[in-house]
Amino acid sequence: MTATEPTPGEATSAEAAPTEPAPSEAAPAAEAQPLEAAAPVPTEAAPAAPELAEATPTPPVAPETPATPETPATPAIPATPATPAIPAVPETPAIPAIPAIPVAPEAGTVAAVPARPRRRVLASVARWVAAVVVCGGLGAGTAAAITSMERTDVPGLATESDGRWAYPKLSLPPLPEGSPRPFTDGNDGEIHHADLRRLLLPAPAGATVDPKLDGGWVGVDQYLSVYPKEQRGELKQALDDSALRHVTARAWTMPDGTRSAVYLLRFKSVGFSETFRDEAVKAGSSDRLLLDGVRIAEIDALGDDIRVTDTGVYAAAELKPYGPEQTRWAYIQAGDTLALVVQSRKGEAATVPFQQTVTLQNQLLG
Repeated sequence: MTATEPTPGEATSAEAAPTEPAPSEAAPAAEAQPLEAAAPVPTEAAPAAPELAEATPTPPVAPETPATPETPATPAIPATPATPAIPAVPETPAIPAIPAIPVAPEAGTVAAVPARPRRRVLASVARWVAAVVVCGGLGAGTAAAITSMERTDVPGLATESDGRWAYPKLSLPPLPEGSPRPFTDGNDGEIHHADLRRLLLPAPAGATVDPKLDGGWVGVDQYLSVYPKEQRGELKQALDDSALRHVTARAWTMPDGTRSAVYLLRFKSVGFSETFRDEAVKAGSSDRLLLDGVRIAEIDALGDDIRVTDTGVYAAAELKPYGPEQTRWAYIQAGDTLALVVQSRKGEAATVPFQQTVTLQNQLLG
């Protein structure tokens, strides 16, 4: 192939480059230098050939690099110790999804609500309102009922009954105009000017009143029936001699079988009343007149515990053997009036209601 003449610029460059020896001449020199087959010889990179024109027929050949002395062997690098295994990281539990926060509608906008759920909401609200109204009414009614009851009628507050009876609220009757009450200034005769029937103790709650002795006037024979038959004639004469004016009585029976009777006798003066008490019935004496059916009795100490101003109580109790029932009685001396309270009950007459009845009747007369 014929070489093309170089351009003036290119020829200048060619002249500056040194002429490389032929490959045939360098070969024997290379063979004369023995090399170790085990160690490779690094070859220095040939310098870049000058840029030749495109018309250069053959590319420049790099000169052979002279032999490099034997490079000592690189010492062996100690093996890197194995990295310990990293324990497996436990799996992170899945985080529950956070419910979406409802976004309030913009001002001026109205959220569309289905008709059926709205009716359910209104029905639920109506039921709650009705429940509140009912509970409030029940609470108010209960509170009103509790506050209107007596303390002893409220469950949990009532004290255990000691046997007393529930008598109505007592009050003194009005007096005739200008009449003083007994045991006060201007009433030296200790006379009861009020209606004697209004001074009679009423029957307690639960009692069955005797229709023959319902609080009205009674005859002398009715009063004398509480004494033995052989004593009635003498007592009747004593009453005639004592200027007796009125007799009123009330009797009742309680659910437990206790029978009670209260008699009020008004005399013309306190002197006649005291005479009948001391000479006829001998109240407070050891030889007192006994009641019908009673064979033996003793003074009842309950009379000493009943104290009302300007009055006197003389009580007695039947002793065993007293047959199918026991009888207690007491006389109350209050000015011109003498009262007799009698109670009897199958087995034994209770102490508490007897003392209660005597005390209340004494207070009405005193």
